[in-house]
This record gives sequence, structure tokens and C-alpha cells, in this order.
Amino acid sequence: MEKHEKIAIIGSVLVLVVMLGLGALALMRYLAPSTETMSLEEYYKVPQGEALIIMDDKLYSKNAKLLENEVYVDLETVQQRLNKRFYWDEAEQILTLTTPDRIIRTMPGQKLVRENGVDVPYTDVIFFLENGVPYISLKFVAEFSDMRYETYTASGAAQDVVQRVMITCTYGDYLYVNTNRRTQIRVEGNRKSAVLKELDEGETLMILDGGGTGQGSFYTVMSADGVRGYVDKKHLDEAFYQKVVSSYVPEKYESISMDEPVNMAWHYVETMSANNKLGDMLANVKGLNVISPTWFRLDGNEGEFLSIASEEYVTKAHALGLKVWALVKNFDTGTEVDSYQVLSRTSSRERLAASLVQEAVAYALDGINVDFELISLETGPHYVQFLRELSVLCRQAGLVLSVDNYVPTSYNKYYDYAEQGVVVDYVVIMAYDEHTSVSGEAGSVASISYVEQAIADTVAMVPAEKVIVGIPFYTRLWKETATEDGTAVSIAETPFMSAQDKLLSDNDVTAVWDEATAQYYVEYEKDGAKYRMWLEEETSIAEKIKRVTGANAAGVAAWRLGQEKKEIWDVIYECLNGAE
Repeated sequence: MEKHEKIAIIGSVLVLVVMLGLGALALMRYLAPSTETMSLEEYYKVPQGEALIIMDDKLYSKNAKLLENEVYVDLETVQQRLNKRFYWDEAEQILTLTTPDRIIRTMPGQKLVRENGVDVPYTDVIFFLENGVPYISLKFVAEFSDMRYETYTASGAAQDVVQRVMITCTYGDYLYVNTNRRTQIRVEGNRKSAVLKELDEGETLMILDGGGTGQGSFYTVMSADGVRGYVDKKHLDEAFYQKVVSSYVPEKYESISMDEPVNMAWHYVETMSANNKLGDMLANVKGLNVISPTWFRLDGNEGEFLSIASEEYVTKAHALGLKVWALVKNFDTGTEVDSYQVLSRTSSRERLAASLVQEAVAYALDGINVDFELISLETGPHYVQFLRELSVLCRQAGLVLSVDNYVPTSYNKYYDYAEQGVVVDYVVIMAYDEHTSVSGEAGSVASISYVEQAIADTVAMVPAEKVIVGIPFYTRLWKETATEDGTAVSIAETPFMSAQDKLLSDNDVTAVWDEATAQYYVEYEKDGAKYRMWLEEETSIAEKIKRVTGANAAGVAAWRLGQEKKEIWDVIYECLNGAE
């Protein structure tokens, strides 16, 4: 072989070697993980003056605000996710937090709160307004809420500025995994994606998205400091569940409870002179231990109320062994009263609560019974706040606070029975008026299934030992008249229990037992109309109280004193106290 041919062959081999080397190098570079990094500032892109919120294991839809590098969260988020007892009065620009024994108020931009009327200074602004939206100090919220949080600063030039805040408020089992070597959290689930965070061996990560995988061979994870991204599964040990528990110790709501079943009756009192009839009303009563005179009624939109309380009445009731829980109502007031106006403004709500307690203490009452009816949806949150605030004052004064409620339904959830069950001493369910003039059909005032459902639905939200079940001392006589369009249904009378027997006798009819309603039933025709009535008497009342005691409820409340027959008192007492 000629020399020049050898040189050509050697050259070709060298070229091939170089090309193969370059190819291998390119392949290695292609296969090698990217070392490109992306800063968290670029990744999260948080506007100046704000901080990213990571709520439990998810990026939250809203950012926090920063003031003097302290973190502030909008009111809606606080109420819905962290503590529903923060209350905002937009009209009077007052933020209120109610605890078992404190009413804490503050105004925008203040570094102090008024706690039970006393100013308490704080190092930071409690809350501020931005475009009308309250933003509350997360540090302040955390003092009173079942949550915890950590803040993390930026890594760039402004590294002392809070960039993200991690809030934990949902507890339970979360899926975790440990790194088994040095690795990285990447922006996307592939090795060529930019690096967000370098990880050491043995670091613990939370696996996101319900324990599912990320892209391909990568897990979606979040580091302890809130960096979310993807990690190669090969660099991770086997996943494990770990329970996240709360260390928060809530303040306890202390309740006053009677040491015997509650046997209560409302006493309808509309004039001062009617107080003098207490002795007559109680002449045949046995076993009653609570009486609730209807003494207080709202009288204006500034928190005023009228009172016909009587010191002599209270003295006589106490001498007979009765507790006196005076009733306050927002209906049949005789004046134009707008419950929304009264309850939505801090000044009027505060005046009403303080004046009620002052009146109760002045007359040596044992408790207050709130009977606010026809509360609208928009008034609901303000009504519940009123109960919170009133409960603090009653607790301080040693007064029992009971609240009368309609039977729970899907359309009155805003009465917030569960919250009532926490803050008040007794939740009274008026388990009657099943059929009224607007029902469009004749029916029982309180059938047994209606009462059973009322009890079941209430104790699902309120501790049974706080539930008092309202029972009726009346019924309704229904009149059905044939018309061209069908049958017209109306209420002919609303007979008292004590008047039922005479009505049957006058019409020469006999009632028969109706198993479906657990009541005696009667129907008869007169003057071309059909009359129907479901009676309330000893047997029907006994059946209702069996359901009350069967549910371990606190007792009963009868509407109303003076409508009953005297025999009913033995029945109520015996049924409440376990007699067969």
C-alpha cells in the first residue's frame, strides 16, 4: 500500500473517531439532566406587596397582602377557611372577634383592640382596607384559630421580603416520601426542565394530587418550605402516610345546664297587669321548673326594647321553685322594627345585648330566652353574631341563654344551629306548626314523624343535652268547603288543649286513634262543610316526650301556659323523669 493511501486511511479513521466522540458527547449532553435553574421569583411571579398563599397542599386562589412585611389575609378567606367568628360591620367599619368570654373589636389601621370595653395595644396593625376589602393580620388570626403558618422570603435581591406563606388548617393523613440521594425539584416532570430547588439526601417531601404521579417517571411534590414541582421517582424512597395533627387548644365554651330535665312553659304576658295572674296560671301546674314570660320586645332600630318585667313576679316564681327565663322577641312589637337594621350594626346590636343583660340582672332573672322569628337570609349572619355577643355577656352575668328556633330545614340553614349549639346554653326547637294557614291542606300541628325528624335533625348539629323540644298545648280545627275550583281549606279555630273535649261534645263526635300521627283524630260535617282536627292531649304528648327522652335531649318547652288541661302536668313530669 502506498504511503499516501495509508495516510488517507488513518485520516478517515481519525475523522470517524472524532465524529463518534462528538456524537457520544452530544448524546451524553442530550441524556444528561439540565442544570438550568429558575428562581422562585420568576416561577411564582408574586406582585410587589403581596405573598403567595399555599393552603395545606394547594396553591390558593388569592394572594396575601404585605404591610411592613407582615402577612394579611382577606376577610372572606379568614371566615371561610380559618375562623368563621371574625365578623365585619361594613356600615360602621368595625371588625369583631367573639370568643367564649371576650368581645374584641377594632377599626381599620389601628394597633389596638377594644377587649370587653378595655383598650389593648398591639405591635402591628390588626387590619386594613384595600378597595373596601378588609385584610386581617395572619398573626392575629392565628392567636384565635385552629391553624398554623410559616412565611418564607424571596431568594433574590429582596430576600428579606416575605414571598410565600404556608398555612395549615386541614388535618389528617398526608402522603410523604423521602429522597434517597441528592436530587432536584424541577419546574416540569422531565430531566430537561429547569431546577427550582436542590435537595439533599433524606429530605421529606409531600406528594401532591391525592398521591398520584406527576408526568411519567416523576412525582408531583412540595418541599417543607412550599416549593412545588416534580422529582424523579428513582431518587425517592417508598411513599408513606403521615398524620398532620393540630396543636391548637381552643378556648372552651362553658355552658350552664340544669341538673334535672328541663320542664319549661312560655307564659304569654302582654301587659304589666297580666303579671298579677301568675298565681292563677300556676294553680294546677306540677313539675314545672322553668317559666318564660314574654316580657321584652324590640322597640326601634337602635337596639331599644320595651320591658314589662316585674320584681314581684320573679320573687313569686322563685318561691315556687321556678327559674325565670324572660323572653325577648322581634315580632308583634307594635312599632316598625327592622331586624336587619338592629342586628347588622355593631352599635345597635351592642346596645340591645347590654341592655337585656342589665335588665335581667336588675330583676334577678335566671336567664334570657331569645325568640327572633322571620329572620331573613341576609340578616342571618348578623343574628348569629348577636347570639355570640349576647352569650359572652350572659356567661359573665351567670345567666342562662336559650334560643327558640324553627324546625331545621334546607331553607333556614343560615340560623346556624351548629354554632348556636356551641355558644348558647340551650337550643329550643319549636316542634309544632307543622300545618298552618299557608300549608294549603289540613293536617296535624305536630305529628309524631314531624317531631321525630325535628329532634333527629337538631341533635345532628347540636349536643342532645342542649336541645329543648317545644310541644303544643293547642291544635287546629280545619274547615274544608267544596267550591267550583275544588276544596277550600281554612282554619276554623285554634282550640286550646283544655277546650278540645267541649268542642267534641258540642258536635257529638268521638275521636279515634291515628297511628300515623300518634294523635287522636276527629272529623265531622256541619253546615255543608267538613271539619277535621288532630288532638293534643295526654297520650299524644306522652308519645312526643318518649322521643325527647329517647334522644337524651334536655327536656321540653310548652306553648303556652294556660292552654293546657291540668292532667297534662302529671304526664309531662312522669315521662320526663322516667316513669312508665
